[in-house]
Amino acid sequence: MDWKKIVLEEIDKRQDELIDLCCKLIQFPSENPPGDTRDISKFITGYLKEAGIGTTAHESEQHMFNLLSTVGTKSDKHLLFCGHTDVVPAGDLSRWDFPPFAGEVKDGYILGRGASDMKCGLGGLIFVTALLKRLGVPLAGELSLFIVPDEETGGHFGVPWVLERGLITGTAAVIAEPSSPEHPTIGQKGSSWFELTVEGTPGHGSLSPFKGDSAIVKAAKAVEVLQRLTDMKPNIPEEMRDIIEISKNYVRERESTDVSAVYDHVTVNIGTIHGGTKANVVADRCTIEVDSRVPFGIDYRDVLKEAKRLLLEVGIDAELKPIGFRGNANWTPPTEEIVRYLVESITDVSGKEAYGVLQWASSDARHFRNHGIPVLQYGPAELSTIHNFNERAPVWQVVQAAKVYALTAIKYLGTTDGS
Repeated sequence: MDWKKIVLEEIDKRQDELIDLCCKLIQFPSENPPGDTRDISKFITGYLKEAGIGTTAHESEQHMFNLLSTVGTKSDKHLLFCGHTDVVPAGDLSRWDFPPFAGEVKDGYILGRGASDMKCGLGGLIFVTALLKRLGVPLAGELSLFIVPDEETGGHFGVPWVLERGLITGTAAVIAEPSSPEHPTIGQKGSSWFELTVEGTPGHGSLSPFKGDSAIVKAAKAVEVLQRLTDMKPNIPEEMRDIIEISKNYVRERESTDVSAVYDHVTVNIGTIHGGTKANVVADRCTIEVDSRVPFGIDYRDVLKEAKRLLLEVGIDAELKPIGFRGNANWTPPTEEIVRYLVESITDVSGKEAYGVLQWASSDARHFRNHGIPVLQYGPAELSTIHNFNERAPVWQVVQAAKVYALTAIKYLGTTDGS
């Protein structure tokens, strides 16, 4: 039997079911924080049970559940379909044109918080896994859903929590994070987030700057000098140079602003500043949080060292405390089997040229690579709406992504009847 053809035809016939599933997932307000995934996890477990698939739930933190479900035949190949159930907070509801958790379809888009990041991608993974089971596709390897609760605040209780405990492993993984329709992400920059606290000497505000030493004024100098982290020169490995140029060209063609320099530069975002006690008191303390992303060819720890050196250069001896994401740039080469099959499947479905690119941010993919599991990311999205008001995802991309997931699973795992 031609299982690829059968599955693609079934996805077309049942696309209303797929879209309905995505809408239902959006209707669960699983904002993180607080990260309560009880209700959405119960729904997913019930959906899979109706398809004849059992699910094991692991509570990694209060009300945070990791869900593991497996179909197929035990072999030397085990493909992981990974997605997260949490979403960033909806924020100011008055700035939305529709209820953020409506989960409805309008003008060819699925609307709501998490539509692009990443409940439509997650819905595609769940739908395809259930469909393969319902159709009785004789997979020659194992396919597991690996659904996690805690990606949006660092992922500590999601992918790494499960992998470090050996609760599941695999030979390859696909994460349904948002991407371009023809360009999955096969690598990402590193991260060096840190916090610095500047100390000052308080005094009466009416005497400043003649008396007292304002921590806020010193912090302003710190903010200015830290911008020079972008001057760090990476020693880009030879094997990465082509993919970086490909990614730069991809960005130049598709972004309204040319941000291609992010691929070979350290980036610096001053995320938060907290300081002072009152307007008429010279600030005695100011704390800054910095999100720095690190290209291939620079160790993330060296960013912290350079930040310390720059601060001392302007007379600021502040403690730098690592926070949040920390780690080096990482990737899965395009020659890996899972990458080849997924890229090929995109072309099969879309009829367009497809190839992998690097992303300038970070995700759960780094944890899989840390455990030796080749991984890439592909999912439906209206990229400009991610973490923004009026988040949405195009229906056609949701259907295309589901087809790509199905073809990739069948190609990578094979079937016992050899079709």
